[in-house]
Amino acid sequence: MENILSLSLDEFKERVVSLGEKGFRAAQVWQWLYERRVNRWPEMSNLPASLRAVWAERFLLGSLECVRKQESFDQETTKYLWKLSDGKLVESVLIRAPDRCTVCVSSQVGCPARCAFCASGKNGWIRNLDAGEIIEQVYHTDNWLKEHENKRVSHVVFMGMGEPMENYENVVKAIRLLSDEQGLHISQRRITVSTVGVVPGIRRFSEEGLKASLVLSLHAPNQRLRQKIIPYARRYTLDEILESMRDFAAQTKRDITYEYTLLQGINDQPEHADELSRLLKGDPCTVNLIPYNPVDGLKLNRPSGEAIEKFREILEAAGLNTTWRYTKGKDIAAACGQLALQEAVAN
Repeated sequence: MENILSLSLDEFKERVVSLGEKGFRAAQVWQWLYERRVNRWPEMSNLPASLRAVWAERFLLGSLECVRKQESFDQETTKYLWKLSDGKLVESVLIRAPDRCTVCVSSQVGCPARCAFCASGKNGWIRNLDAGEIIEQVYHTDNWLKEHENKRVSHVVFMGMGEPMENYENVVKAIRLLSDEQGLHISQRRITVSTVGVVPGIRRFSEEGLKASLVLSLHAPNQRLRQKIIPYARRYTLDEILESMRDFAAQTKRDITYEYTLLQGINDQPEHADELSRLLKGDPCTVNLIPYNPVDGLKLNRPSGEAIEKFREILEAAGLNTTWRYTKGKDIAAACGQLALQEAVAN
């Protein structure tokens, strides 16, 4: 069965016409999906019952099932655990702020990067999500927000489970569908893709003509340390990765964001900050400092506030723009992959 949320209206209309139906039927379905937010064939009452029955066998609606939903104590973060049609599990996270509602989506089941601090890759990569499975994470969250809080999803970040550049075609299609005026209509400028540094993917992304932002998960100031934190980093040198990111910035006229997860005693020392300052000197960039969010079973610690502030002071003294991400959702294991890992162990 074809996931209908993997299609644009024009693509679905082509399917409809090829099956001998009138094209206006596609527009009727789209009105149910994106205006009335109905994603069950039996409820699409202006379609003939016989047609609904036939299409229910051919086109998949609602392939994700929410098996767990957790709210943080401060009610700023909601974590969803989704069961896919094949029984595999992925997560997404809704993060509320006064001026935005952001959904952090997964692009793969598991992750090939196996970053030392992340739960997503503990069991390796299992499979890619199709574009519809990515879209559904946003679609269902947006429906829930609209119904319960009279709000809408404003931003989407590809920072959940998986390495987006290793599921390139589906991620790019999902971005185009998310921003489609006839769909969820989320501005591409409010969509961000995070990568550990897949050079061919970064270079392709530079040529797509998208307005989405690209973020590099850097996490170390040199190749040797980076390989320890991110085993995947052995595939591409830091010089290659930074060159591709700088080319992206030059071609798209968008500044670079480097994410740097601070791990106590590993990459958070003043000498690391000095080296990072030299590495990024002159880049049109922001360094987003992320205090480590503890993961059960990993013997890693979060630096003290004093150590983080010292690290930041060194970067800013060297002329680098920095942000310090406030960690949300610690009480609901909101770091990537934790909830899916807990569920898998429990079963």
